[in-house]
Order: sequence, then structure tokens, then C-alpha cells
Amino acid sequence: MSRDITISVLKFNPRDEDSKPEFVEYNLKETPGMTLFIALTKIREEIDADLSFDFVCRAGICGSCGMVVNGVPTLACRTLIENYPDGKLQLIPMPAFELIKDLSVNTGKWMDNMSTKVESWIVSNDEVDITKIEEKMDPDTADAVFELDRCIECGICVASCATALMRPDFVGPAGLNRIARFSIDPRDKRTDDDFYELIGDDNGIFGCMSLLSCEDHCPKHLPLQNKIAYLRRKLVSVK
Repeated sequence: MSRDITISVLKFNPRDEDSKPEFVEYNLKETPGMTLFIALTKIREEIDADLSFDFVCRAGICGSCGMVVNGVPTLACRTLIENYPDGKLQLIPMPAFELIKDLSVNTGKWMDNMSTKVESWIVSNDEVDITKIEEKMDPDTADAVFELDRCIECGICVASCATALMRPDFVGPAGLNRIARFSIDPRDKRTDDDFYELIGDDNGIFGCMSLLSCEDHCPKHLPLQNKIAYLRRKLVSVK
């Protein structure tokens, strides 16, 4: 038997001078296996065509549908309505990111700025000959690199991070994960001194308060706790 659910959304369009932040409630019937993404799509198609939220893949891969549900950052496509016994969900956009409208935020702009700050690319003076096969990598090392490359840049770790909310220039868990990824890549020739220059301050590795909400809410279950501790051990000894 389907039940009645109530979804309350903080609606606001910062580009409209007449728009004011307000919660709008939507009442609808739950269907078997309903996700929050399905519920929001139903609301937009049948109740309020003006409602804005982001989505692409609907499978927890693209990271587009991040939002805060009852105070917890999560992906709408992986959030089951049945996990909320009282049938009441309050939705707000993820903090730390530029608001586009309603639940839609510009995570891409933040991620691009972060990538530039941490120089998120392989740094090497080796000449690349595209006519030759790439140099082989140890399988265990390749697995370790791939593990950190699974980040989908959804922004949930940033929205969960107290330091990121207090320090706009903090590279966030996503940025620290990116540094950890390149620090173990044998193709990258940067030293610990080089990485220290990038994140060896309060906007980098030493700004993390180790609350670990980032790992608690990461939808891909990345080992953020271990990698942040790994970086801190490596860089604290740099003189």
C-alpha cells in the first residue's frame, strides 16, 4: 500500500530580484522502490515545472544530483524514500558551492578551481613518444591509483566538510584525494616538497580537522580518512 509523503524544498533563484528563499511543500504518493530522484522528477512533471535540480545518469555515477536531505548531503538517485519512516524529507542545496537555482549548484566551477590549485595533472619532464607503448605500471600501484580515481566529483565530501564551509579557499577532501592520487603515481615526478608547496598550509592538508564526515558520506566509499592521514604524515616532516 502506497503512503503519502511530503517533500519540502528550499526554493530560491538568485538571478531573480523578486525571488526570496522559501520552503515549498509537495505532497505525493510513494511508489515501490521510489528514489528521491524519481520523486523530484514526478514533482517537476506533474506539480511544479519551475523546480530546478540536476541529474544525468540516475545511477550514482555522474555525481550531478547531490543535495542535502534532512541535514545529510547525499545523491538523490541513490536515496530511497522508504528509508524515511515518517515520509518527510527536507531538501536544501549543498553549501560551499555557487547556487544556480533551488537545488542546483555549480560544482563544476568549484572543482575546476580546485584542480588548478592542486595542479591536478601528471608533472614530468620525460618526453612522451606516442608511437611507443606506454611504460608498464605495477598492478598493485595501478589498483591504488584507480581506487582514488573513482571520485565522481559530486561535491558531497565538500558539502560535508566543516573546514570547507569556513574556508572558501580550502581544497577540500576532493582536492586532498587528488593530491594523494598523484603522489602514488610513478609517472608523476613531483617530490614531497613540491606537494607541500601546493597543500602545506591551512587551506590544504593542515586545515583538515579530521572530523571525517567526508568519508562518512562519500557515495563511492573512497578511503579519504586513510589518504588524508597518509598525506599529513608525509608532509609534516617536510622542512
